Amino acid sequence: MRLDKYLKVSRLIKRRTVANEACDAGRVTVNGKVARASYDVKVGDEIALTLGAREVRVEVVAVQETVAKNDASMLYKIL
Repeated sequence: MRLDKYLKVSRLIKRRTVANEACDAGRVTVNGKVARASYDVKVGDEIALTLGAREVRVEVVAVQETVAKNDASMLYKIL
């Protein structure tokens, strides 16, 4: 699954276009490297988001195309 879509499905970022813009601006890293929106997310990847003054680091636990709102947090583990 594409990185921008994963960020939207997991609800780390609300909209896919915002996720795409964050990737283009270099505010999203995967395994320590700046990642493009088209990066293929795999289980075990470590994603770091810098949104404003806040940084969020998560580990990908599962990759699913669709998920219920209440289960979205099951897709990642906060580090």
